[in-house]
Amino acid sequence: MAYTTIKKPSDYFNTITWSGNGTSGRNITGVGFQPDFVWYKNRTNAITHGLQDIIRGATSTNVLSSDSIPGEPSFTNIGYLSSFDSDGFTATETNSNLNVINASGSNYVAWNWLADNTSGSSNTDGSITSTVSANTTSGFSIVSYTGTGANATVGHGLGIAPSMMIIKKRNGVTDWTVYTKVQGATKRIFLNLTSAEETDSTTFNNTEPTSSVFSVGTNDYTNGSGGTYIAYCFAEVKGFSKIGSYVGNGNADGTFVYTGFKPAFVIQKRPDAIDIWRMFDNKREGYNVDNNAVAPNSSGAEGTGDFIDLLSNGFKFRSTDDDVNGSGNTYIYMAFAEEPLVGDNPATAR
Repeated sequence: MAYTTIKKPSDYFNTITWSGNGTSGRNITGVGFQPDFVWYKNRTNAITHGLQDIIRGATSTNVLSSDSIPGEPSFTNIGYLSSFDSDGFTATETNSNLNVINASGSNYVAWNWLADNTSGSSNTDGSITSTVSANTTSGFSIVSYTGTGANATVGHGLGIAPSMMIIKKRNGVTDWTVYTKVQGATKRIFLNLTSAEETDSTTFNNTEPTSSVFSVGTNDYTNGSGGTYIAYCFAEVKGFSKIGSYVGNGNADGTFVYTGFKPAFVIQKRPDAIDIWRMFDNKREGYNVDNNAVAPNSSGAEGTGDFIDLLSNGFKFRSTDDDVNGSGNTYIYMAFAEEPLVGDNPATAR
């Protein structure tokens, strides 16, 4: 049996960077596929994140920001992704003062995921009918649904249970709600905040996701009556993605975290304390140990600290910082592969 069914991870997830030139309607290429979910950020300046997907569409009224709580269409006078293209996307800067996606003098990063290159199809697996664009090979789906205000289930289209979900109410002012298999369905944590996890029975109805549905309770974060929601669902795929936890050792030679692949992207947080989220990738610096973090809960420019080693079969934080490697502290993470550890493209460390 093959170690992984995905021989080339960059066919399903890829990070790209570019320098803004101030033009509107610029084609940003190099993704390697038509992305269905694009998360972009100005690296140079304190500018809000932008998140767009193929279900909600490539328009200025469909931009959501991971560092703020307004829904759509609160960000209408900013730069936005105006089309999903065969090798990337088109960046349209509508307000040069905001520098969101292609302003001259700013550097940018975008993290890109492939779903099924459609605007979604109806899914009736749950008690709520959802619209789903799913890639069962890579374990990623985009899910849109309308809340009922009563305990319910929502089809996610993955065929295996998601290990992490990020959910946002589109037509209301609510926090970005995160489920991970590590914390379980009795807990929730917020992507846009530094706050610790919370115990709540009304967010995911104290029910773990299954291979076909995830559960939502009566809470407005995930299922308010008449609320429209978008959910990004991630399942683990051997050799491509890993969602789990690690315990810090408080040493500059940090805890080694085995993933089974060379990571291209890592997002992590300490869930039981007030600490920031951090995102790392293999493109913005691209060598160890210097890899600058971006915080999804903050509009701030990327950091300048040296934190993480991206290794051939996992990662290690070269820091005693309590945010990433405090002694005895438990951290949650999600990682995607640059190369599998074994297979047709064997991984090597930098």
